[in-house]
Amino acid sequence: MISSKILYNKTGTDESYTPAHAVAPILKYIPPRAVVWCPFDTNESEFVKQISKKNKVIASHIDFEQDFLKWQPAQAWDIIISNPPFTCKRLIFERALSFKKPFALLMTCACLNDKYPLFSFKEAAAAPQFLFFDRRIHYKQNGTTEKNTTFMSAYFCRNFLPNQIILETL
Repeated sequence: MISSKILYNKTGTDESYTPAHAVAPILKYIPPRAVVWCPFDTNESEFVKQISKKNKVIASHIDFEQDFLKWQPAQAWDIIISNPPFTCKRLIFERALSFKKPFALLMTCACLNDKYPLFSFKEAAAAPQFLFFDRRIHYKQNGTTEKNTTFMSAYFCRNFLPNQIILETL
């Protein structure tokens, strides 16, 4: 098993924060009464702030000993939505798929260069869905918005979107 200190490296690039404009496009796909688990988020997360305006949200974060790979809420939930660490994406996808529930995980499109995330969908007999954007998302790190993001991001989804591929404008 991989150490959670490696999985959630706070000194590396994994502790990045999603800006509000990158959360907004996913909101319209959340069913009205769905309970959303945001497993990589504190209450300060844009996911938690925006989704909780219309849906019940369960926020959890490894800083509170709620490691996504080992923990899940005791409360019932319907959907996972979050921006997980980009490292160990295979383990994250395998865990998300193991619940057999809808999810939308904001990830780097570089995942498409790696066989394991998509292979995880195949092993789970689940069809991947994608919400792509017209431009790059500039994440926040250490309170500063990165202006030179070198990669595209997309929501990698399961049983969440009305179509297999959707393009949204940021």
